[in-house]
Amino acid sequence: MKSRIFFIAFLIFSLSFSTAQTSTNNRVSPLDSIETKIHDVEIDVIYSRPFLKGREFGKDIVPFGKVWRTGANEATIFENSKDILIEGKVLPAGKYSLYTIPNEDQTIVIFNKEWNQWGTKYNEAQDALRVSVPTHFVDDYRDQFTIDIDEAGAACLAWGKAIFTFHILPTDFRS
Repeated sequence: MKSRIFFIAFLIFSLSFSTAQTSTNNRVSPLDSIETKIHDVEIDVIYSRPFLKGREFGKDIVPFGKVWRTGANEATIFENSKDILIEGKVLPAGKYSLYTIPNEDQTIVIFNKEWNQWGTKYNEAQDALRVSVPTHFVDDYRDQFTIDIDEAGAACLAWGKAIFTFHILPTDFRS
């Protein structure tokens, strides 16, 4: 009897584990990550990359003026190993969720202290830092949302024809 119960429990565990693995690997908005070093600061970003699929950014999906989880599924995670400057403002070393409020002219980039959460549970009271950056529209269309960070510290977020960039520097950077 005990062996039968053990077998059933093992079977249920195995099936639930394989289902979880399948759902993570076959996401509609696949996971991606960035690991980079800017001077002596390690930056890690983990995010899901949704597709527009014929929708228009700022209108049909991610309406202008509304808080966006800046990706899909779980909140996008932004982690910095040391204090950094984002557009000249200090962001202490730590792990954050990354949100944005896109608009046609300016986009607000938000680093929120609640990083381990589903992406739509935004709590403004937990914001660690907010900066405004210009929103640009280009001819180069990206159906899939993309985050890139270059070695100089320019973080570029692009989707559709919209692009917004913020700049990262160590707090002790000397030009």
